[in-house]
Amino acid sequence: MTRIDDYRTRYRNARLERRDGVLEVTLHDGDGGALKWSESAHAELPLLFRDIARDVENRVVLLTGAGGHFIDMGAEGHFQFDSTVPSAGADRIYREGNELLRALLDINVPIVAAVAGNVFPHAELALLSDSIVAAENAVVKDFHFAYGIVPGDGVHIVWTMLLGANRGRHYLLSGKEFTAREALEWGVFSEVTPVGRELDRARELAAEYARQPPLVLRYTREVITLEIKRRIEADLAVGLALEGLASGYGNWR
Repeated sequence: MTRIDDYRTRYRNARLERRDGVLEVTLHDGDGGALKWSESAHAELPLLFRDIARDVENRVVLLTGAGGHFIDMGAEGHFQFDSTVPSAGADRIYREGNELLRALLDINVPIVAAVAGNVFPHAELALLSDSIVAAENAVVKDFHFAYGIVPGDGVHIVWTMLLGANRGRHYLLSGKEFTAREALEWGVFSEVTPVGRELDRARELAAEYARQPPLVLRYTREVITLEIKRRIEADLAVGLALEGLASGYGNWR
């Protein structure tokens, strides 16, 4: 059985602390600042989520970010691919991308997210949480298409489920930026709080959820994510494959 001491300090991009069964996961850049979408984060987050999922002493997971942001866009031009099909970069996207969302959804306890500042790229890391508490300064957007990248690494599933088929497809093409209040109105966020209050409120929710019996927690998370898992299983791999296939023809600018 996996225990927190086995993985507490294993990951460069996450700080872990557990109190009363609530595992607080703070994503960061390795130096305590806001997490950038780096190669190390892309590689290690699936492994982190697997360890969390295997630890049955986790009753609730609270996911948040450091440095005033949940996740902050890395340097432009970070991901560069050659035009060889399949390229090494495309293969990495396919392998790690397939594992990332599956590992996150295999965490079979409720997940509460506390988000502030930038929630991009890959806002789906927060949006696959069961309760999302956002500060008023939170900003969400998806920029795949605008940057010449096929939005196939799970965002094509998450956004069309959240916004509906037509509105979700338009959103992925337009790259609209959501304020916290807009995201609340559109059903993307669960609650909006004043800046600096989001983590306290998320902790309140996590503590409330953690009072339930362990099997109620685990099986509730399982049943309320069934439809998302079905979509991930059916549609994630082909989206990643098409994203990788097109990567030789457009780079992040």
